[in-house]
Amino acid sequence: MSTTAGTGARRRGAWSRLRVRVRAAVRRVVWRWRSSMQLRVVTSALVVGVVVVAALGAFLSDSMRDGLFERRLAEIDQESAQSTAQARRTLDASPASSVSEAQSLLYDLYSMLLYSGSASREVFLWRAEDETSGALLDLSSNDQLDGLVSPEMREQTLAADGGQKRQSVAIPLDPSDPGSPVVPGVVVGSTVEVPIGGTYELYYLYDLEADQETLSFLQSVLLVGALVLLALLVGITALVTRQAVVPVRQAARVAERLADGHLDERLPVKGHDEMASLARTFNEMAHSLQEQIERMEELSMLQRRFVSDVSHELRTPLTTIRMASEVLHSSRDDFDPVSRRSTELLQAQLDRFEDLLADLLEISRFDAGAAVLDAERRDVRDVVNAAVDHAAPLAERKGVWLSVHLGDEPLTADVDPRRVERIVRNLVVNAVEHAEEKPVEITVEGDGHAIAVVVRDHGVGMTPDEVQHVFDRFWRADPARARTTGGTGLGLAISLEDAHLHGGWLEAWGRPARGASFRLTLPRRAGIRLQSSPLPLVSEVTGDRGLGSGWSAHAAVVEDVDGTVGPADLPSVTGGIPVVIPASVPGADDRARTPHAGADEASGAAGHDSTVREGGR
Repeated sequence: MSTTAGTGARRRGAWSRLRVRVRAAVRRVVWRWRSSMQLRVVTSALVVGVVVVAALGAFLSDSMRDGLFERRLAEIDQESAQSTAQARRTLDASPASSVSEAQSLLYDLYSMLLYSGSASREVFLWRAEDETSGALLDLSSNDQLDGLVSPEMREQTLAADGGQKRQSVAIPLDPSDPGSPVVPGVVVGSTVEVPIGGTYELYYLYDLEADQETLSFLQSVLLVGALVLLALLVGITALVTRQAVVPVRQAARVAERLADGHLDERLPVKGHDEMASLARTFNEMAHSLQEQIERMEELSMLQRRFVSDVSHELRTPLTTIRMASEVLHSSRDDFDPVSRRSTELLQAQLDRFEDLLADLLEISRFDAGAAVLDAERRDVRDVVNAAVDHAAPLAERKGVWLSVHLGDEPLTADVDPRRVERIVRNLVVNAVEHAEEKPVEITVEGDGHAIAVVVRDHGVGMTPDEVQHVFDRFWRADPARARTTGGTGLGLAISLEDAHLHGGWLEAWGRPARGASFRLTLPRRAGIRLQSSPLPLVSEVTGDRGLGSGWSAHAAVVEDVDGTVGPADLPSVTGGIPVVIPASVPGADDRARTPHAGADEASGAAGHDSTVREGGR
């Protein structure tokens, strides 16, 4: 039983492998056919040619067969009629008056009929079945073929009253062998009157093997001609198609080279036909594109150099203005209220001007491809803490709670701490500014391949169209909205470039009145290609429907479902900025500050594995 089962399993396995190989071969053939225009054209021409040649060959073959058969039947009818008429004349002129004389007459007549006609003709001279006289003998040139004359044929011959009847038969090559091959033949029958013997049946059996061989030869010649015609058709089609396909392939290859940046590639121009005209036009287009691209690159380089030079050149007068502003700002208490306010505004705008210059210089480095990643092995939780520390005073002024969830395990990765801190700081500051006194949540999580930081607010939010532009330079969702924190409009654009420099993602989601969510995903090691993120972009779920999320690694913009169901409402908390930090984070206690109102309530709700602190955070 086990042997039988093992044999069956092996057979099934072999059959399964065979099916897989056949499917793979079919897929390769289909792919090859679909990827080659020349092969498709040649195949189509071959299929059409085969159909046309087959139809024409069938028509010609049938016409030749019918023509040969009809011609041979006419010859047989004429020869049989002449032989029968001669036999009747001989019998009518015979003076035979006895049985012996009549029998001798039959022998002479039989010999004359047998040797006067076609060499392949057999002769049968039989007494009619209704004749009672049995004195004369029946004569047959081949007794083994007597059965080819059917009873129906004999009845029709006797009923014809002297006329001829014809019937097609199959003549065996070896009558003694029942399974012998057969050749076509024709039996022609008529009646004659024999003196003393009465009515006799006269049959001629004609062998059509020679005519069949002639037809077979003609069909063979026709088949060879059809194959030669198809071969010529395929060859001509392949040659003509090649003349059209080769220039197209060259154009595709040159276009690929142009797309790869090899702007000097050109098509060879041969002759003065349409293909040569196409090549000249293509080369003119490539030349024009090369000039435009080189001009745009030159303009872009000049623009980047201008921005960089202007930024550097502005630093010298800005330093002088800064020194004078600091002198005025330090003495502002001695000024009247209007002058003191002007001094404070001057100091704030100088700070923003310096930030704008720094951001412009950073953008110019990205545009020039000169940005360098100073990666080191760091715990991303420490970097996030530093960014939150920077944003905490702003959150406290706006009455926004910062809830930070860092996890219990170290989240180390090869990152540039300065750039990652800048990303998180920009995200947190933007979230605080648009939170409308609602909580802002910062969550950090990691897996074996990546680390994610999600910054979620529940403020004004964004429309799907605004999400598409949130990382554009100098873009504002509301042009009339003032940047109360002194932003330059380049923060998110720089953050996106920083994320790409790490090989990571920066994604956004938002809905009006439901807040916004930003997710930064970084690989743990340089060279790792991200496939997923450890954290969902939007995690809240309400009722039976959740907020869908997705990601786009390049555009860093994420959409969700129709948005008919909003996230679960969070408790409204004001008056402090709670920060949830695991007790295991190094330095957590050292950064603790004195909590004030609201922080104790939050710490009680934080759970046993977290500490909630407020103050400068």
